[in-house]
Amino acid sequence: MLVVAGRSTNRYQDLTVDTIPAHQRHNETLATRPSSQSKKPHRSPKKGTKQVARLQRRSRVASNSTTPTHHPRVNAAPTPQPTGPSSVSTTVHITSVTDFALLLPSRDGEYISDAESDATAYCTNGSSCQNTFPAGFVTGATISEASDGSYIQITGCLDPGKFQFAQDDAGGQMDVRFPNGAKCTFGGYGASFIEQVEPSANRFCLRCCASANDQVNCNSHNDKAGCPVAVPGTYDFDGVSCS
Repeated sequence: MLVVAGRSTNRYQDLTVDTIPAHQRHNETLATRPSSQSKKPHRSPKKGTKQVARLQRRSRVASNSTTPTHHPRVNAAPTPQPTGPSSVSTTVHITSVTDFALLLPSRDGEYISDAESDATAYCTNGSSCQNTFPAGFVTGATISEASDGSYIQITGCLDPGKFQFAQDDAGGQMDVRFPNGAKCTFGGYGASFIEQVEPSANRFCLRCCASANDQVNCNSHNDKAGCPVAVPGTYDFDGVSCS
């Protein structure tokens, strides 16, 4: 059974749009969790006046020499330039949960990481591209859009047994660099987009940005981080979970 949620009604069930408010997008790449451990108050024996003074001097020296805490930085290096001329066979799109395309390996048993040079577009049945997903390939999907129009995305679960993936394929990323001529219709040729397909985790994600070199919303350097980090969104559906 395909579980879907999106902007328009489809042939499976009523769908709703998940819109990400602009003020919430800042939390997409960073999450903090307070420590569950509480410090017990330190108890020490009574000390004389001179000893207390020495301890206070040591405390001031220690506090002045404390090593500052360094927080990890997001890699915001520029997106590499697109490769090759625009091609219909390497064009993806997001229209609805029943009308979208992904770049997938074109050869049986090919790893996604090896398909960067020859991946081709596969679409939902009834879409415009030449290749279609096998029946039952997509098991859950939802669409989200940024309220300022900076991106649109689709996240969801898949059944890897329905496609010719290599066995135990952990997945990989497609973007403006690979394959040649790759683009998303949302922003057009040269605009940033990132797609990750992870057969071993039963999930996929695609985010298309409206402008080129958008390393805030379409950070191409998260290629090894996995969908939940690269494209935060919904990966749990009724009866289907790939989070």
